[in-house]
Amino acid sequence: MDKNHSLELLYEVKAGKTSPEEALLRFKQAPYEDLGYAKVDHHRRMRQGVGEVIFGQNKTPEQIIGIVGAMLQGGSENILISRLSPEDAELVGKAHPLEYHLLPKMAVVNRKNGTPGKGSIVVASGGTSDLPVAEEAALTAEVLGNQVIRLYDVGVSGLHRLLDHLTELSEARVVIAVAGMEGALASVIGGLVDCPVIAVPTSVGYGASFGGVAALLSMLNSCASGVSVVNIDNGFGAGFLAHRIHNMGEAK
Repeated sequence: MDKNHSLELLYEVKAGKTSPEEALLRFKQAPYEDLGYAKVDHHRRMRQGVGEVIFGQNKTPEQIIGIVGAMLQGGSENILISRLSPEDAELVGKAHPLEYHLLPKMAVVNRKNGTPGKGSIVVASGGTSDLPVAEEAALTAEVLGNQVIRLYDVGVSGLHRLLDHLTELSEARVVIAVAGMEGALASVIGGLVDCPVIAVPTSVGYGASFGGVAALLSMLNSCASGVSVVNIDNGFGAGFLAHRIHNMGEAK
């Protein structure tokens, strides 16, 4: 139950359409719903402004179907399912119509497109191999209601490709820099913009990249100010954080 549904319920009590006892029962049931294998947090949106996101990896299709069903019954919109395989997406989609995105392996149920606010979030990737993580970040930010600009394959091995987009970068409210290998993209962008930069190391690279650890350490040691770092391959975390930052103040 989000703020709007809670307010509607209170107005129903005021108008005499719902008894105080029934409203109390619905509020008691609202914080979370115990499905046995999962406790669905119906108050997440009320507390954090964004509803619960389902991490699909290692969950069975039946479990995901049950969680989505409970969330829909509770009035949830724009339900995100991350790390969902194509096979599981097909099974879940038979129970709940969904919009599936193969590259980031994400699904959206009951999508409601609102009007994006002013300003934009830029998602920049070092190379094409980084696109699954970059798209996870971009789609997360979009579904949460932000305007997203994608700048893909603009890594430092061809710096002119990035410099051709200085206008988009300078006008952004937040920039997400997604890169593997040595992860230098985040430092370069951090030295060019006046907004927060969220660096996302990816596991892309040869042996000495250690599955993204090299990029992670490089980004943590960035000499550019205003660069923060999320975990390896955590595009969702970057998109969510960018949404929070973007909606904190007045847009440019």
